[in-house]
Amino acid sequence: MSPSTSAPTRTVRIASRKSQLALVQTHWVQEQLQKHFPEINFEVHTMSTQGDKILDVALAKIGDKGLFTKELEVRMLHDESDLAVHSLKDLPTKLPEGLVLGCVTERENPADALVLHEKHKGKQIDALPEGAVIGTSSLRRLAQLRYHYPHLEFKDVRGNLNTRLAKLDDGNYDALILAVAGLERLGMGDRISQALPPEISLHAVGQGALGIECRGGDEDILKLLKALEHETTAQRCYAERAFLRELEGGCQVPIGVNTEIEGDRLTLTGMVASLDGKRLIKDIVSGTPTNAEQLGIELAQKLRKQGAQEILDEILAEFRPGS
Repeated sequence: MSPSTSAPTRTVRIASRKSQLALVQTHWVQEQLQKHFPEINFEVHTMSTQGDKILDVALAKIGDKGLFTKELEVRMLHDESDLAVHSLKDLPTKLPEGLVLGCVTERENPADALVLHEKHKGKQIDALPEGAVIGTSSLRRLAQLRYHYPHLEFKDVRGNLNTRLAKLDDGNYDALILAVAGLERLGMGDRISQALPPEISLHAVGQGALGIECRGGDEDILKLLKALEHETTAQRCYAERAFLRELEGGCQVPIGVNTEIEGDRLTLTGMVASLDGKRLIKDIVSGTPTNAEQLGIELAQKLRKQGAQEILDEILAEFRPGS
């Protein structure tokens, strides 16, 4: 029997959330791995995470940095899955002992997207009228937009993408702020009215990239994942994650970034903002991409000297359970 028609020699189990976007992303990873390694059978196993189940509370108030990842990680630690596919922006910068970030895939557009109600069709965010209600569940987006547009109103919005878009279309909001990458991956790019430039909204750490997590000592899986690694994206995201880690910020804090690599220079911009939008600290560092993580640490230290830690401490105190 020829190798092309022989039965798979082994099965690799891929853990995924059940959301539509998570499954689109996970099936893409499955297809890519299957293409590179046809002799292996790649199976997808789905489950709901805490972040998927608690939909009536603002994300920041749940108080857990692993809202969308913990259950998938437990499966890997119990040897019930071999790898897990995450939106990298959801993956905490400090992973449980025994697990590693095995691969970062090529990044889609990491920008935030303005999605408008029909009555505002054709407008950009700076043309929205005073009091227009903007839906977002992200403290990062909220803080930056309050800083730039104090005349707008902001309201929390939860649920999967289709649920949030339905709330917009029903008139509960004038606009939503979502991720360009998520909309495009779901074939909803036509809903994007404006990709917000970094001057208005620095994106989340890792936004637009997928992070594939696995057990640290599983050399067979790590070798497979290297086939999907995108070096330039990985360097950018390592710089961003080091910046976030050094500031001890979780996924639900108002920390934004932007990275660019041109030739042998990686430029990292980062910001920390207060929730009321009245204080926003931003700075920039540049260096070689091979020194990505050190650049992230350097930028975090620069912002801390300018008062970033005081802002973060205030926010963490506000959302501490029982406060």
